[in-house]
Amino acid sequence: MLDGLEVTLAGAVSGALKTSPALQLTDAEVGLSASAYLVGAVLGALLFGWLTDRFGRKRLFFVTLGVYVLGTAATALSADFAMFAVCRFVTGAGIGGEYSAINSAIQELIPARYRGRTDLGVNGSFWVGAALGAMGSIVLLTPGRLPPDIGWRVCFGIGAVLGLAILLLRRHLPESPRWLLLHGREQEAERIAAAVERDASASLQSPTSHTPLRLRVRGRSADFVDLGVALFKRYPRRALLGLVLMIAQAFCYNAIFFTYALVLGRFYGVPAENVGLYLLPFAIGNFAGPLVLGRYFDTWGRRQMIATTYALSAVLLGLTALLFVAGLLSAATQTLAWTLVFFFASAAASSAYLVVSESFPVEVRALSIALFYALGTGIGGVGAPWLFGVLIGTGEPAAIASGYALGALLMLVAAAFAWRLGIAAERKSLEEVARPLSWIE
Repeated sequence: MLDGLEVTLAGAVSGALKTSPALQLTDAEVGLSASAYLVGAVLGALLFGWLTDRFGRKRLFFVTLGVYVLGTAATALSADFAMFAVCRFVTGAGIGGEYSAINSAIQELIPARYRGRTDLGVNGSFWVGAALGAMGSIVLLTPGRLPPDIGWRVCFGIGAVLGLAILLLRRHLPESPRWLLLHGREQEAERIAAAVERDASASLQSPTSHTPLRLRVRGRSADFVDLGVALFKRYPRRALLGLVLMIAQAFCYNAIFFTYALVLGRFYGVPAENVGLYLLPFAIGNFAGPLVLGRYFDTWGRRQMIATTYALSAVLLGLTALLFVAGLLSAATQTLAWTLVFFFASAAASSAYLVVSESFPVEVRALSIALFYALGTGIGGVGAPWLFGVLIGTGEPAAIASGYALGALLMLVAAAFAWRLGIAAERKSLEEVARPLSWIE
């Protein structure tokens, strides 16, 4: 949710940042600040992912959220471009850490038959934050409501307030019983696991059977050597699949979403204060995708659904690029086209996190998520906003369409990899999908 809020605000207020008396950003600087956010997310994911495997999922919930709150609050106080970019970097670091902690906890707390739809739903909540950001920008950026240099600052303040509220709610989240078990805290793990099973028992259609696990208590936390063993010795095909999926979705999303407001303003003449009106239906469509399609990842199957959503996203994105370069779209129909494209692309992007978070052993789960998030965002995402900022700056529809075509090609390649390398993880326990490094025969 918080990532969606931040990304939407960055796009919605881009026009206000350009006209701000204090900042006066150029198109390139808007794209560069987005890249600073993504660089922070990459480095934050790696640092906090390692700490999550070392100190536990619950403890890092509070650390990463605290970093985010400080970063976004400081963004609202920025006096120039340099300070703005640094604050966006810090904000991104907190968000990057959030992905590791949250996705680890989802995988390790949710029953196997609901794991896919739950993971997609939680990652799809990105778009709840996006909708909040869109609505906030509509209200706060209306001309005459607030001074020109205040509206965008209050927008970023929304994130700090929301983050503090979430911080209070997280006090009730339990630690992962799997993490506790690996660290010798058996009684606490059993108590939490019993509570989760009791809560889920009413909705289970049939009793589930479990193969008893025999694990050795590790005397040290997992490190990058353990991660290397998991990725390159045990599961190299899964590692390749995870990397391809993450790169494709990162490029597609970060390129288009971070610069959407610039496209609306330059090519369709949409005023900065009205951008939120176009982002809101876009966000609703993106959230609806994982909610509607999520159950089929648990029933029809992971491999089939991942390949299908990536392929449909590629085809629809390519068609939208052709319509755009032909001049057949208006601001409204462009928004409608993106809403349709990302109905499927949102489920595809969320499924990439599902793959990397359930395909590797519990000891390195958070670090695996962090690594793939970092590589995917670093390779596919960091340069994308800057690239599209430059393409938009040319004022040539053909230049923008070529960027969209590149995104479509990457999604199509990812669909092929998913079909070839995907695994049937649906309705299986995590230990069946990936045997722990601490497993005792």
